[in-house]
Amino acid sequence: MENLSTVIGSKGLIKRNEFVRILIQCLYSLDYEKSAACLELESGISCKSAELKLLESLVLSADWEGCIDSLYGIRDMTDEQRDAALFLVSQQCLLESLGRGDDSLALSLLRKQISKLQVGREQVHKLAFSLFSPEELGLNKIHEDGDVFQKLRRNLINELEKLLPPPITVPDGRLEHLVEKVVGSQIDSCIYHNSLDPVSIYKDHRCGRDQIPTETVQILSDHKNEVWFVQFSNNGNFLASSSSDCTAIIWKVLEDCELVLKHTLSSHQNPVSFVAWSPDDTMLLTCGNSEVLRLWDVETGTCKHTFGDSGFLVSSCAWFPSSKQLVCGSSDPKKGICMWDCEGNETKAWRGVRMPKVSDIAVTPNGENLISIFSDKDIRILNVGTNVERVISEEHPITSLSVSGDSNYLIVNLNSQEIHMWDIEGSWEKPLTYKGHKQHKYVIRSCFGGVNSMFIASGSEDSQVYIWNRRSSDPIEVLSGHLMTVNSVSWNPRRHQMLASASDDQTIRIWGPNRSEKTKLI
Repeated sequence: MENLSTVIGSKGLIKRNEFVRILIQCLYSLDYEKSAACLELESGISCKSAELKLLESLVLSADWEGCIDSLYGIRDMTDEQRDAALFLVSQQCLLESLGRGDDSLALSLLRKQISKLQVGREQVHKLAFSLFSPEELGLNKIHEDGDVFQKLRRNLINELEKLLPPPITVPDGRLEHLVEKVVGSQIDSCIYHNSLDPVSIYKDHRCGRDQIPTETVQILSDHKNEVWFVQFSNNGNFLASSSSDCTAIIWKVLEDCELVLKHTLSSHQNPVSFVAWSPDDTMLLTCGNSEVLRLWDVETGTCKHTFGDSGFLVSSCAWFPSSKQLVCGSSDPKKGICMWDCEGNETKAWRGVRMPKVSDIAVTPNGENLISIFSDKDIRILNVGTNVERVISEEHPITSLSVSGDSNYLIVNLNSQEIHMWDIEGSWEKPLTYKGHKQHKYVIRSCFGGVNSMFIASGSEDSQVYIWNRRSSDPIEVLSGHLMTVNSVSWNPRRHQMLASASDDQTIRIWGPNRSEKTKLI
């Protein structure tokens, strides 16, 4: 017989009998029944506790009073767990009474025992209904299948196991849960983790710098003036850029991750400072502080529609998930915020003398929230469905806004040389803060990126690109290469190791992993 006090492991924290018992349960769950039984025999440790074996025998022999006494004798059960277990046992007794035609006993159980348990009323009502419609519970099949009671009792045992506390039972998947907790903890502490692939449990997990973009792999120099904005398409197959040369460019991302020019969009008369991809990536919006809003066909590169007139100037724009409705904000307080369909029909608007100027705008990918930057320092979060509005006030002017792919978080760049991350739901009292980049007087944009949006990247006035792991306020990488201010960055949402940056040096740099790094994903 195994000594219950024996411990294993270098720190003496693991009880040997518990460890072996969990191993046995895991073997049974993987259908290695012979191996599990062999380990039980050799170790003298049973996967099932004595209490569970007793309860199992009482259920199989239909000793319902014994079952009830046994449940009352189990310690460490909450009242809720015990009532739920007693309900299951009483339900089985009632069903078998109905199956034998003993309706009076079934009715007595329902009135005197089951109705007193603290369980959902719906469950009790369903049982009461079964007194009049036994076929609803399959009791009409009893005469067709003589083993139906045994099957129901086996099911009852399985359900009771889920309610009984350890160590009477071992929770399902306990070993897998413990291993996943350890692996998850190691991934959480790995500042470079950027992969969806399963990790090996043979060694402790640690990623190297080669998991994120850290070196220039391509320089795009087709713009003729400062490049102010870049954004990858939602499918990661295109990149759009806009420039003070009054053009926007659509780039195609090839299979080998090289980018080639697809279309130059040339209808604007003034600098283009913002672009927005439709969720289905078939259309692109372009606008600027001194420009109208234009809608482009991505495949042909033709302008499909111009919104408003020369007096309607748009500072930023965004799409709703359907790709049939868009929203734009204006730095002119008289214009406010407008919602349009793709044919140019205005569907909703917020404007008036009390409407503050809008410097940036975004819609969460799930379409639930419209987020805008008002009066330089206020973040307005409007739930589109409920019209409930929440305002977050920053102490310093906000220059840009970005939303995470899971719709849970937003980041804003401040001219105080900080980036703040807020949760959109509103449970945080204070934001997470990221520092290190330089920002005093220009509009600098940041973005989420990587697997599960676990990284933040930002441009900077010192001509560098900064990358943070979301869990740390200090940058993990500073990327050099540009010669002037980096205005905007975009992380490819499908190719998690590709980043684009736009600069006043008239170039776009595409960043990828440094393949010379020796540290590999473990």
